[in-house]
Amino acid sequence: MNTYANFIEINADKRFGRPCIIGTRIAVYDVLNWFANGMTLEQILEDFEELTKAQVLACLAYAADREHKIRVA
Repeated sequence: MNTYANFIEINADKRFGRPCIIGTRIAVYDVLNWFANGMTLEQILEDFEELTKAQVLACLAYAADREHKIRVA
């Protein structure tokens, strides 16, 4: 089982079907974007107190798994 399966959901009625952290409207994209813009894990957890370290790491695991599954034609 994927390490992110208990934390990430895809719901067509939430954020246009983007993968989100369960129980929030925070998309995996949002978390990745925060990291890309220089935020640290500690800063993310401080700014978004509703998130846990496990949820944020699940976003990274989801992105890594998705990248791994991309096929080149």
